[in-house]
Amino acid sequence: MDTIKLKNIRTFSFHGCLIEEGKIGSDYAVDLTIKADLKQSTESDNLADTVDYVHLNKIVVEEMAIRSQLLEHVAKRINTRIFNEIPMVMKSTVEVSKINPPIGGDVESVTIILEENRN
Repeated sequence: MDTIKLKNIRTFSFHGCLIEEGKIGSDYAVDLTIKADLKQSTESDNLADTVDYVHLNKIVVEEMAIRSQLLEHVAKRINTRIFNEIPMVMKSTVEVSKINPPIGGDVESVTIILEENRN
């Protein structure tokens, strides 16, 4: 399996369990790593033979725009869409980070990592 990574996709979103988080929003960063067989595209030089990272970015941005209480829920939605929309993807790892989370301490970020394989 070959790898495509999208690093530090930045969004301003409204996730969290607190009512205030849904009103004021926060900065987020998403890292996405997918595994797929990219051999055909290495030979053909054709976009139709690979996983289009523009499509991957679009999925992340659209799902991050839908409010959730838990980052785990957002990551699961991202993985579900990737597997539903891009048949070439065999494995997906989504890392969703909330920057400066409101947890009563000096914390740069909190990150959840959700890894899924195509069934």
